[in-house]
Amino acid sequence: MANLKEVRNRIASVSSTQQITKAMKMVSAAKLKRATNAIVALRPYATKLKELLANLSASLEEGCSPFLEEREPNKVLVIVVNSNRGLAGAFNMNAIKTANNLIAEKYSNQLRAGNVSIVAIGKKAQEFYQRRNYKVIGNNNDVYLDLNFLNVSKITESIMDGFLKGQYDRVELVYNQFRNAAVQILVAEQLLPVPKTEKPAHASATQIDYILEPSQEEIVEQLIPKNIKIQVYKAVLDSHASEHGARMTAMDKATENAGDLLKALKLSYNQARQAAITTELTEIVSGAAALTGA
Repeated sequence: MANLKEVRNRIASVSSTQQITKAMKMVSAAKLKRATNAIVALRPYATKLKELLANLSASLEEGCSPFLEEREPNKVLVIVVNSNRGLAGAFNMNAIKTANNLIAEKYSNQLRAGNVSIVAIGKKAQEFYQRRNYKVIGNNNDVYLDLNFLNVSKITESIMDGFLKGQYDRVELVYNQFRNAAVQILVAEQLLPVPKTEKPAHASATQIDYILEPSQEEIVEQLIPKNIKIQVYKAVLDSHASEHGARMTAMDKATENAGDLLKALKLSYNQARQAAITTELTEIVSGAAALTGA
């Protein structure tokens, strides 16, 4: 039978842990609200900009923008977006696994040749790939200390510059897309060169005929860099909201598990206590019987 003191200590420890997980859940819920507001506000703009650009770029001639230039993907950059902190279930590792699967399926030859580079936005991915001797470029862990469009754009501009200089032939983006607190969808999409939408053979009712000023080429030339920055910023905001949703869910489950463990420990404690009382009563009765017999 379990020792009473040992069980009491375990009950106190689990109870303390349960209070901590409850507090962490509340903190994550508050942060999730702010992060959700940010991504919900940006998503319609980012989606519409992407659609507009796709509609316009479908009719552009080859070579109109260096960001549309298709090249043989000899040198590949993979951007992996996750977080600086753990205690969020499988959130961080799922993004890393998705990136690893992408590399294994599409860029295994480039990886063997040492031509796959990683840009990690988040400490967990940074540490994972550095420990495994990947070519990790830069350190972007501080971006979450002041998460805004300007700070994320600095990272994106460096990546765009590398693509223009031929340091990378293709850039892939991996992140968790936020749906709700319990659901995050892993996304792996090509960032550069910007995928072009095929121009349909015949006009349809869904096509939009824009009146453009000064010209389609000049507008697209300005829109493409802006769209690239917006898409990376959206990915970071999506991932940020997903992180807090995953952590809130993980802490809720941890609190529930701690409650179940407390019930089991209290039952064990009561059984041990009852056994101790029974033993003491037996000893008293036996002692009294012995004295009476004497």
